[in-house]
Amino acid sequence: MIQPASFHRPRLLVVGCGDVGMRLLPLLAGRFRIFALTSQRERCAELRAAGAVPIVADLDRPASLRRLRGLADWVVHLAPPQPEGGVDRRTRHLVAALGKAARLVYVSTSGVYGDCGGELVRETRPVAPRNARAQRRVDAERVLRARALAGGTRLTILRVPGIYALERLPLKRLEQGTPALRPEDDVYTNHIHADDLARIVALALFRAPGGGRVLHAVDDTRMKMGDYFDAVADAFKLTRPPRLPRAELQAVVTPTLLSFMSESRRLDNTRLKRELRVRLRYPDVAAALAQVQSGTQNERPA
Repeated sequence: MIQPASFHRPRLLVVGCGDVGMRLLPLLAGRFRIFALTSQRERCAELRAAGAVPIVADLDRPASLRRLRGLADWVVHLAPPQPEGGVDRRTRHLVAALGKAARLVYVSTSGVYGDCGGELVRETRPVAPRNARAQRRVDAERVLRARALAGGTRLTILRVPGIYALERLPLKRLEQGTPALRPEDDVYTNHIHADDLARIVALALFRAPGGGRVLHAVDDTRMKMGDYFDAVADAFKLTRPPRLPRAELQAVVTPTLLSFMSESRRLDNTRLKRELRVRLRYPDVAAALAQVQSGTQNERPA
């Protein structure tokens, strides 16, 4: 019996196949036989249509992960930690279930650095998480490094800032008139387009050196948060958000939003460009918004 060509391709497991994962699948479908982990059985048809074999399991239920052992030599870990606690139990469950993997790319967050006072941050800077959300990511990185050292896995960690795309812009926030910080109180924010992030993940599988190497998956934007909101508002002909002093703003926004408005850093992407040889489709937010204004992207999302 002649087997389909896909059976002879290396196997790749994608864990956490949300928006970025779905953008990643078509980039790798010709190179791998792809398995996509999902906890939602109703997503199986969507994943099959995208070229992946769905695996229904739940990172919060270790017993459901037994099928993963030995399933794939290549792994992309996109799943976020659970929403509470100081350790990432989901990553710990995944590592226990996987066994040895030849290559693993983990998508972490730039929040592991905490507040850097607007300084330029390179990958060698020590982590200093300021909230439990970032602490869970630091825990995941450490667990994966320990597993890589013990089992010979070639691990690459991508630290990612705010992900945006046409469907992931702060339009609702602008329409609601949620305020931003006044310029003298504002923080630097960092960005990456979801399409570029998917390409970076794909390139990391083949070009990153492993060894737990950290890369900043970030574009060239050097923009403060309020200026970002202003630029999006202008592109979609919306009213710019009001600006408030920090003392007034903290009384009217959620604690989660306030935490993002309390950390300022500028991520350096030299290592990304040098080692992965990435050419960004959207080198900065302005380039992406210019395409919106010129009509080369789709119309405003519903």
